[in-house]
Amino acid sequence: MTEQPDHATDSLVDHFLIAMPQLQDSYFANTVVYIWRHEPEEGTLGLVVNLPLRMQLWEVLEQLELEDQRPRADPQLVLSGGPVETEKGFVLHDDAPRWPSSLPITDTLTLTTSREILADIGRGQGPQRFMVALGCAGWSPGQLEQELSQNTWFTCRANSDILFSTDFARKPEMAAATLGFSMSQLTPHAGYS
Repeated sequence: MTEQPDHATDSLVDHFLIAMPQLQDSYFANTVVYIWRHEPEEGTLGLVVNLPLRMQLWEVLEQLELEDQRPRADPQLVLSGGPVETEKGFVLHDDAPRWPSSLPITDTLTLTTSREILADIGRGQGPQRFMVALGCAGWSPGQLEQELSQNTWFTCRANSDILFSTDFARKPEMAAATLGFSMSQLTPHAGYS
């Protein structure tokens, strides 16, 4: 009798995608993507976690006419979360799903898209660790699996310290280190076995 695959364990939810060097001429060059949805019938969604925009969180709060009581000495950069829905804001955070439009991803991570979480962050009542991104990354059903079979991405279990790090340039190297290699060891030409 053939054992059926366990789709729960095949899921890439709560994993990083690390861009391979052959993506140098694309939006995803040198990126790390956090996967928050991976459904065979619906596709995959994630957030690029290392592409800061030239925009700080106080600017977003000001545009939304939300109060900002946070100290300006520690600016929070807004990230480009991906080329899909670039006008939509996503807040990935380490708090329970206590805001409208919150999606629990793991026991310790939630994705929220409501204005209310930004208002609470501005008042200093939001989550302790969070990132704000405009846009997300998306793949149609089977598209990411095809890219993985073409060695376009490495995958590894996500790590909150890397996820919430503000050392954006080093995130690909930090994620690769969890797999035991350095990005400098890779060549821009894909290899197939």
